[in-house]
Amino acid sequence: MNFKVAISRREHFNSAHRLHNANWTDEMNLKVFGKCNNPNYHGHNYELEVKVIGTVNEDTGYVIDTKQLSDLIKEHVLNKFDHKNLNLDVAEFKDLNPTAENIAIVTYNILRPLIEENYELKIKLYETPRNFVEYPY
Repeated sequence: MNFKVAISRREHFNSAHRLHNANWTDEMNLKVFGKCNNPNYHGHNYELEVKVIGTVNEDTGYVIDTKQLSDLIKEHVLNKFDHKNLNLDVAEFKDLNPTAENIAIVTYNILRPLIEENYELKIKLYETPRNFVEYPY
């Protein structure tokens, strides 16, 4: 059997952030980012979906063991992002605006080296129930 299957793991984390461009004036930041530019930060209850696409292993019947995938996400992403201020506590956002788009890209870049290259990896991040991003697209 050489069937391609996608398997997804959903996780949850809470983080605070501030959307801000240090090269802009306060007025410009407020105009572009609105309430998300609050100098005292604001938070979200993020939903993270990590999708791995590959062929089913004939011996296990798995594309990837979901426990292994869950452990990778928890150790390398959730431990880094959950209950943190992304701007202040996460090195990847020291000079990178922690938008949903950038959080998804950073998450992908963290996980990609940990998952075998023959598997495709997709990240979907919900910032709110109505707003989400996907990477790569």
